[in-house]
Amino acid sequence: MAKRALITGVTGQDGAYLCKLLLEKGYKVYGAYRRSASADFGRLAELGIEKEVERVAFDLLESTNIHRVVDKVQPDEIYNLAAQSFVTLSFEQPVYTGEADALGVTRFLEAIRMVNLQTKFYQASTSEMFGMVQATPQNENTPFHPRSPYGVAKLYAHWISVNYRESYGMHCSSGILFNHESPLRGLEFVTRKITSSLARVKHGLQDYVELGNTEAKRDWGFAGDYVEGMWRMVQQPEGDDYVLATGETHSVGEFVELAAKHAGFEVDWRGSGDNLTGIDKKSGKTILKTNPELYRPAEVDFLLGDCTKAREKLGWVPKVSFEELVAMMVEADLDKVSRGVLRT
Repeated sequence: MAKRALITGVTGQDGAYLCKLLLEKGYKVYGAYRRSASADFGRLAELGIEKEVERVAFDLLESTNIHRVVDKVQPDEIYNLAAQSFVTLSFEQPVYTGEADALGVTRFLEAIRMVNLQTKFYQASTSEMFGMVQATPQNENTPFHPRSPYGVAKLYAHWISVNYRESYGMHCSSGILFNHESPLRGLEFVTRKITSSLARVKHGLQDYVELGNTEAKRDWGFAGDYVEGMWRMVQQPEGDDYVLATGETHSVGEFVELAAKHAGFEVDWRGSGDNLTGIDKKSGKTILKTNPELYRPAEVDFLLGDCTKAREKLGWVPKVSFEELVAMMVEADLDKVSRGVLRT
């Protein structure tokens, strides 16, 4: 009999890639989505699996709904990828972010505890919990110091998952994932903003890319690699916490340069700080400007992950390089813009 997996946040990047992976492994996949949202299943459609995922209306803010869904589906595995996941927005909506990303996980764990303690649970933690980093590189033992309401809420969710694992013997695993991107990434995230905007600039539909802090450094990998790591965590005899990362860090500016190269531009940086601009050497046209209004109130300047534990215990290693990731995203957005189907 096929395993049953319930995946929340199924309309997002990670949810789509995870659905595809589990379907390929023969799972019966239930995709939970928030009915009050726009319920855009375009990412599942892009991967060609829209009709293979059974959809379930779900809301992390409603305890009775969560309990009913868990009781009805009776999943062997639950992957909680749902969240208010935009860091900048968390400063504007800190209470909602806490309700969904922190207390929502507690509601979920309580439902599992009451319905079936044997259900395996995966919680999507994040490198944003490290925030003002206390050590480099960051691993499972590095102290946390989140720098946004999003990071704080995710830290609560992380520790409540540990607490339920230790208190009730539940199989709870948390994946402390460093930044992972793909052509399915939302346009509100800086990497996809860069690649989609450059594609529009290339086709004459936009004048330039506007960004905030280009000096922030991140450990960027491919989302398709990272969902495999999630699955591997849940297959272990006991729940545990794992960092997934590439072990490389690159600045936003480096991402811009490489993306611009694949789009046919060559960036010449002019000025600095708030007055930094990027000029295309070939045409002399300004293709990037910085805007201080796009800076976060508290910035995470540097993230670099150490995935030694995941490599040794899970046999997980990232396969797609930074350069391959950027090229993949730029090529996908150039194609979408040329066909007039760039998602918004």
